[in-house]
Parts: sequence; structure tokens; C-alpha cells
Amino acid sequence: MEKKVAFALLYILLFPALLLLLSGDVTWPEGWIFSIWFILLCFSTIFYLYRKDPALLEERYKQPGAGNQERWDRYVVYGLVVGFILWIVIMPLDAKRFGWSPVFPIWLKGIGGALLAGSFFLFFRSYTDNTFLSPLVRIQNDRNQRVVSTGVYGFVRHPMYLGAILMFVGAPLILGSIYGILAGIVLTILLMARIRGEEVMLIRDLEGYREYTQNVRYRLFPYLW
Repeated sequence: MEKKVAFALLYILLFPALLLLLSGDVTWPEGWIFSIWFILLCFSTIFYLYRKDPALLEERYKQPGAGNQERWDRYVVYGLVVGFILWIVIMPLDAKRFGWSPVFPIWLKGIGGALLAGSFFLFFRSYTDNTFLSPLVRIQNDRNQRVVSTGVYGFVRHPMYLGAILMFVGAPLILGSIYGILAGIVLTILLMARIRGEEVMLIRDLEGYREYTQNVRYRLFPYLW
């Protein structure tokens, strides 16, 4: 486990490094703000799981195709990984190196910061509230999976996905990238499609999930969807 954690921590650092390198300016303030946010989120989550929930940490290391993952979800996972990398790449090229987007006003960047704060909260609480938060769409019979309806899961049914969407919009707002926002919208649509398929499986195979959908009405956006 220690080797996996060490590798994960090094792997996480590649994304901020790539962002700053592609920007052409390693002193880029907005780039550093997002990079520090990203590192704090990932490191704090991994350290928490390592100490408090190693079973979930082990689950998070599962690769596509492992266990009884839904076959269609393998392609979604690959799409999300590729999309995330492209999102990371396009933002510094757009906002800093080539300046394709106009300079964003400070109040718009402030909204981006607020969205990232909400994203941090939803991401971290999703991990602490739900020990079955697998990266794969699968029923965890090997872990005696059950419905989790407390904490942020009493707010919407997929709070981690909501946290991801806030990140996909908040980060390009801070960085000043219109193309980053567009890429984030594409990733959001892919997440929404994944939710559709995931809930079909959960209603079919996880006891109590149908009742949960009746108690917590909204999948992602309160009062909308």
C-alpha cells in the first residue's frame, strides 16, 4: 500500500507541473492558486483514507475492467481520463501562453474561487461520508456495499460528481480560459451520461437504492436534475 500511495502522490504532482510548464510562466499566480488547491485536495484525501479508510483507498486504486465493473463504463472512464488531461492542457495554452481568451475580470475569477471552495468541500466529504465511493461503476459485493444516504449524500445523490463539475467550471474561471470552460462542459455531459447508466445498475442491483432516490430527489443539481 505504501508504494501505491507514494506513486499516487508523485503522479498527482504531474498535473500542476504540466499546467505551469505549458503556461510558459512558472510564476503565473492563477496557475499557482489552482495548483496548490489541487495538491491540497488530493494529498489531504489520500492521507485521510490511508489513516481512516484503507479499504476505500484500495478500492480507489482499481483499474478499468477490474471486479464486476459494467462493461460500458470502461469506455467512460477512459473518456474521462483523456478529457481531464486535455482540460489541463488547454487551459494554460489558452489563458497564458497564447492568450486566446480575453482577460477575465477579477469578480469572475472570484466566482471561480468560490466554486473551487465548494468543490473541495464536496470532494472531501464524499470520501469521508461514503466508504463505497469506487472509481468504477460496479456493485461491491466483495465489500458488502450498502446505500449511503447521510452527510452530503442527503443533499444530492452524486455529490462527488457535483464537486467535479464545480472544479471543471471554477478552475477555468480563475485561470481565465473560455476553452477550459467549454472542455469542462463536455466533461460535465459525460458525467451526466455516466450517472444515468450508474443509477440503472444501482436501482436494479443495490437493495434500498430505489427508496433512496425517492427520499433524495435530485441526482446532481438541486431543484433541477
